[in-house]
Amino acid sequence: MATGGGLEACFGDFLIYRSTAKPSPHTLKAYRQDFDAIVANLASDTGVPIEELTTEIIAKDPLRSAFAGFARTHREASIRRCWSTWNALCEFLFSSDRIVANPMSAVQRPKMPKQVPKSFDSAAITRLMSSLREPDDANARAWQERDLAIVLTALLTGCRLAELTALNLGDLRDVDDSAQVKAVTVHGKGNKQRVLTAEPALVATLTEYLVSRVVRFPGSVRPRSKPTDSPWRRFRATDPLFVGHDGARITHSTVQYRVERAYRRAGINGQRAKGALVHQLRHTFATSLADSDVNVYTLMRLLGHESMSTTQRYTAGAGRETRAAAAQNPVYALLEGVDTPDRTA
Repeated sequence: MATGGGLEACFGDFLIYRSTAKPSPHTLKAYRQDFDAIVANLASDTGVPIEELTTEIIAKDPLRSAFAGFARTHREASIRRCWSTWNALCEFLFSSDRIVANPMSAVQRPKMPKQVPKSFDSAAITRLMSSLREPDDANARAWQERDLAIVLTALLTGCRLAELTALNLGDLRDVDDSAQVKAVTVHGKGNKQRVLTAEPALVATLTEYLVSRVVRFPGSVRPRSKPTDSPWRRFRATDPLFVGHDGARITHSTVQYRVERAYRRAGINGQRAKGALVHQLRHTFATSLADSDVNVYTLMRLLGHESMSTTQRYTAGAGRETRAAAAQNPVYALLEGVDTPDRTA
């Protein structure tokens, strides 16, 4: 039998329940925003003050009405996220016997768009690399070595924006005595880690960037380091890999600005997906590997996806199997003036 309770108190208990999963501050903020938005609509629809709402209001019709109001002023992605928050909340309340059932199955949500991720082609990447190797004299805060290192790291590891800015120098470790290849520990979504590889070309680019960083910020190196030391040893393991013009950890907005500027200088900004800056490089990384026949399981691990269906968008974009199947169409043989082979033999 359901025991009920005030909605605000129940939401507090929900956050305590979720705390063992270590949600990020961003996730907690989203939980609060989604809860407050729907509760405000429930209060408005029923005329009951927010502080007096109880779990008795959690039923199909009230939630349908509240979400309908939310949908009038929010985009599809926000509606899906809000639905997910309330579904988790209702599952918690149901499992703790505070409501008799989870009514969220009766509340519709927008379907996820099934789009093939857009990536840069090889010609666009060539232009991007060529542009990044040219001085950006028109920009006072340009830092050629760093900007090239950021773009190449995203392009060759598939890191997300937040993963790039969170990288520390200690997250890159030599895999052998040559120091030409490094294992990269990436701190992904939900505090999950995965290990990627920086091959010699990327390591060389990062090394050049660190050399330029020593010149720009000589006071940031370790006190006992020597000028003859490798630039990798001149910084602390806890120092950020990428820094801004002030020598502090680079911000998300700075990375996005520098990446977009690189696209514009290369003349390829119009080829990216709407809203995709660093993520366009991640799409290109994944699509390139899918085109090279990297299997979906390996690609899933490299990208840090939890769902294989998310990774399969890239293999669908590569289309190796579908192209091979389409090539077997006997109509092609007719168009080429060749007899259709007998496939019944």
